[in-house]
Amino acid sequence: MGNHLFDAIRARSPAPERLLMETDDGRRISYGAAFDSAARIAATLVALGVELGDRVAVQVEKGPEAILLYLACIRTGAVFLPLNTAYTTAELDYFFTDAEPRLVIVDPARAEAIEPLARKVGARLETLGADGDGSLLAKAGTQTGEVAVAPRGADDLAAILYTSGTTGRSKGAMLTHGNLVSNALALVEAWRFTADDVLIHALPIFHTHGLFVATHVVLFSGGSMLFERKFDPKRIIAALPRATALMGVPTFYVRLLQHPELDRERARSIRLFVSGSAPLLAETHAVWRERTGHAILERYGMTETNMNTSNPYDGERRAGTVGFALPGTEVRITEPEGGRPLGPGKIGMIEVRGPNVFSGYWRMPEKTAAEFRPDGFFITGDLGLIDADGYVQIVGRGKDLIIAGGYNIYPKEIESEIDALPGVVESAVIGVPHPDLGEGVVAVVVRDGRNDVSAEAILGALTERLARFKLPRHIDFVDELPRNTMGKVQKNVLRDRYRSVFANPAG
Repeated sequence: MGNHLFDAIRARSPAPERLLMETDDGRRISYGAAFDSAARIAATLVALGVELGDRVAVQVEKGPEAILLYLACIRTGAVFLPLNTAYTTAELDYFFTDAEPRLVIVDPARAEAIEPLARKVGARLETLGADGDGSLLAKAGTQTGEVAVAPRGADDLAAILYTSGTTGRSKGAMLTHGNLVSNALALVEAWRFTADDVLIHALPIFHTHGLFVATHVVLFSGGSMLFERKFDPKRIIAALPRATALMGVPTFYVRLLQHPELDRERARSIRLFVSGSAPLLAETHAVWRERTGHAILERYGMTETNMNTSNPYDGERRAGTVGFALPGTEVRITEPEGGRPLGPGKIGMIEVRGPNVFSGYWRMPEKTAAEFRPDGFFITGDLGLIDADGYVQIVGRGKDLIIAGGYNIYPKEIESEIDALPGVVESAVIGVPHPDLGEGVVAVVVRDGRNDVSAEAILGALTERLARFKLPRHIDFVDELPRNTMGKVQKNVLRDRYRSVFANPAG
């Protein structure tokens, strides 16, 4: 069968009449209907001039047809290029210029604004709406012929996902058929997915988490999904008794806990709650377990590698950790500069190697070479440690490391201490320019509104717990931390906001 992604999915699909997805407006799409629709869309792509290896750039609202378009792309051997629906035309201009897609597919409401950008790079533009409207499906409806599944191997590109670009310009991570197949099989095995599973899918599908992790575990196990266009806590709680699994970001779980209907009875049919894309607070982990009887399973992945580690399905799911390396994946901790492997409990750079690791950055050979060690390990840019029991802990991004007065300071350590204080919901610790120290520590804190915790109280508590050089030199209180669409705190935004706080030498 090889590693062709489409063949791998189709080979594991159940009987054609089995349900693949039920949408939030009640539509039910079987596996057979999904493959038939994907075949018609694939024939349409070929009729529109899409050839092997051509990029198909897609910026559409979440809907079932967007998943069918993805299946059609990999069937034809095209390279699927999903784009965040929040991207502006200026951002799209960069992506189109960089990726040079043959075809651009957008929401009908944006077609007029985006058409000149597509024309500039010689791409054809079609439209696809969340309700199945638009020119692409209109053309697919007239297709009578069927194109063969394109020959693709493990090393051929299946998708390009652009990184979030928090520093510098976004980079296109090239993901192969082999990358996606191997990771899907590892997750199905690790998380015990079967054809009996029903997954609540409420994630965006322009990102690894929703497009690959959530969708692939269903497709590779023959299960089904309740396909929600967006995260609506009331709808999710109502759907729990009909499902067996939920995947989300920490914000999902925080918001679900705000609803009194959430209890053990409501969650009785669920066998697995998974969280990722951002760290889950230990408090959320504990409260969720108390309310539902379930321990949330945290895992660790990134755009370039898909999933790397997971807390165990059987065994202790430790709050504040992301578990062990997935089958077939190797994880090690090294000195950030020289790459020398470090022992248990030592903080360093997380590096990974395995069939899940991408083939490089699109048209950036120098950047790609710089991110890999000679022995094939990918330098993730994440700082972490492996504890004495083998659990991986992430302490922050390498670029978030604060160097103050020559000392290395890991924000996660300070954040954990602040988050544990009464009256604190969460915090973000950053380093900003300081005239004497190089960088000064700033803590940005969200209070719970019930306890009026002060900067003095925080500093007093930290003084007993942390070395003096780690203590924040400035503490600010905000209603909420800035986050991207996947729930990650945008520390680059905070660094910009507070970069002048120590500009006065007396600061």
